[in-house]
Amino acid sequence: MITKMTKYSFVLLTGEKEGFLEQLQELGVVDISRSVKPIDSDSSVMFHKAERARKTLEFLESIDYSKDADAEAIAKATVNVEGDPVDFIEECRAKLTELHAALAHAEKQLQATLPWGEYDKKALDGLKDLGYAIRYYAVDAKKFDESWGELYPLQVVSNNGKKVWFVTVAPKGEAYSFPVQEVAAPEITSAEAASDIVRIKTEITGCKAGLLNAKDYIPAIKEACNSDLVELDRYLAKEAGEGAAEDMITVFTGFAPVENDAELVEAFDKMGVLYIKEDAVQEDNPPIKLKNNWFTRQFEVFTEMYGAPVYAEFDPTPIVAPFYLLFFAMCMGDAGYGLILILLGIAVAKKWINIAMLKNIGPIISILGAGTFAIGLVLGTAFGIDLSAAEWYPQAMKKIMITGTIAGFPAQMILALGIGIFHICLAMTVKAIGYTKRFGFRETVSVWGWLLLIVGGIATAALGMAKLVSPDVIKWIVIVIGVVSALGIYIFNTPGKNPLSNIGSGLWDTYNMVTGILGDVLSYIRLYALGLAGGMLGQAFNILGGIIVGDGISVINFLPFALILLFGHSLNLAMSCLGAFVHPLRLTFVEYFKNAGYEGKGSAYNPLTTNKK
Repeated sequence: MITKMTKYSFVLLTGEKEGFLEQLQELGVVDISRSVKPIDSDSSVMFHKAERARKTLEFLESIDYSKDADAEAIAKATVNVEGDPVDFIEECRAKLTELHAALAHAEKQLQATLPWGEYDKKALDGLKDLGYAIRYYAVDAKKFDESWGELYPLQVVSNNGKKVWFVTVAPKGEAYSFPVQEVAAPEITSAEAASDIVRIKTEITGCKAGLLNAKDYIPAIKEACNSDLVELDRYLAKEAGEGAAEDMITVFTGFAPVENDAELVEAFDKMGVLYIKEDAVQEDNPPIKLKNNWFTRQFEVFTEMYGAPVYAEFDPTPIVAPFYLLFFAMCMGDAGYGLILILLGIAVAKKWINIAMLKNIGPIISILGAGTFAIGLVLGTAFGIDLSAAEWYPQAMKKIMITGTIAGFPAQMILALGIGIFHICLAMTVKAIGYTKRFGFRETVSVWGWLLLIVGGIATAALGMAKLVSPDVIKWIVIVIGVVSALGIYIFNTPGKNPLSNIGSGLWDTYNMVTGILGDVLSYIRLYALGLAGGMLGQAFNILGGIIVGDGISVINFLPFALILLFGHSLNLAMSCLGAFVHPLRLTFVEYFKNAGYEGKGSAYNPLTTNKK
């Protein structure tokens, strides 16, 4: 739900605004209307300083050299953090990048120089001084001709059976035609290349040790970053104030949750500030603070991805939460994969798995896993195994499965379409109630007409098929629904306009509604299709593993059998999770939000506070 807000208007002498905003930050609950990005050179400097510290923190917190090949050496190295920690860290990161590039080059050089062996560079230079030219060659062993040694002043340096490295020594200016292309002379000896590698690795160890020691400065950097953000936030709020009376007076507008009214009134009275307190209304466009229970709160991220509701709208999260869970579970459709997600979510929540992109989403992973496990049992699939055909699976559990066909169509497909129809009808109901609340009944007659026609029609058809109502009663219900709906859709759809114009608008609306609703409902077949595809792929890997096992598991076939199942189901799980994340999101954003009339153009509640973490 959307937290009710109170609007505060503050009137201050211009010289008082800095101190007043500092006091608001201490209170930490008042959202002052302000810019959300740097507005001048001063705020830009503050922003980039804070952003620099934030990125440094992210990098520091991700550092873990426990599995590094030189972990022991890194731990033992003593490198002190000098100067500003953020500067030191950035310099170390830049140096590490350069060192890794240098290491790759040195290792490439070592591989190139090894075939030439060790040699005395002074002796070679001496030969050059005496007027001799040294040329270097490398050819495939198959192309090397032993007779070259008799025809040319040639000396083989190295031969590994695949390639031959050799040189020729001849007086400068002595012309001879050699059938092999000359190669570049080695820049350094293999010993020098090896020495460079040792030196570079030592420097890398030192940089890593310095970064590891810099983790001790995380609390100080966090505090500095928070201080910078607080200063920036206050500056933006200050600049957003409206000046009056030749800039001697500044007027601020702010919003705070109604639940904080008592403490704020007391605080403002103590400050002696002049303020006006009134209930926030839709026209004020107050910021949005969502207040939901623990379960629903996990799904607020999807609402935020689309956009916060405006103050007069309903918070869609309480409806998004159960349906997204259901859609995700149906797209996954495998109880075994659900168990894996539950365990993964627990591991992330307990920080046994520390992956940046999974941070703070452990609970929702477990929730989605629990839903997948439950729905997987209903659909009858676990790790690609058809539970309905498994003799070992309890008969009592088989009775709750949705299998077989209805009117020649798969029961699970009919279920997906039924859920889609209900979801869209619910969206239309929310739209009708929401629009009536915002704009009044007269402006939403058409919406109510469509709701009555579609929802009433479906309900009437259900009553008729269940034979709960006689055919004569059904006939009159249909007539009433048709007449009332037609009046709302075609006659009274736009109050104050010409009836002929309303009829035209109604016909156009009918075309869009019919084509749109049909397409929207059919979109829900994805719930069945994705679950079916994932189940079939999992089953295919099981069959492939069964082929390898044959008559039984042995020492020879166990390893390939295990690898196929592990790789296959890991791949299928990853692909299923991707599809199960994207497609329910599409059904929510496109099908539900469109039919619910949800705009998502609100601004999130962002109070001035001394804690910007």
